[in-house]
Amino acid sequence: QNNAKLFVYFTGEKDDKGVSWCPDCNVAGPKVEAAVKEFAGDDATFLTVDVGNRPFWKDMKNPFREDSRLKLMVIPTLIRWKTVIRLEGDQCEKPDLLEMFFNED
Repeated sequence: QNNAKLFVYFTGEKDDKGVSWCPDCNVAGPKVEAAVKEFAGDDATFLTVDVGNRPFWKDMKNPFREDSRLKLMVIPTLIRWKTVIRLEGDQCEKPDLLEMFFNED
């Protein structure tokens, strides 16, 4: 399945009520989930990755920022793995951009 699509969504850690410390992640999360259901397709895999608590994320040496495959600058970030295709920050809240993101070939 080399042609299978892998989408990775990076978001802030959630508390026991399911609320992230990252306000943008709280806004984008439901929109990303809806777009996955509508556009990702049956051959796609979708992963949600928790980048940790606020102090861990804000540390410029954290692995999400330093890993050459990720180079995360903001959360939320949505990446199509092994491509340059990504949405960052409030782009993850925009239905038209989400549709294009999941339909890009």
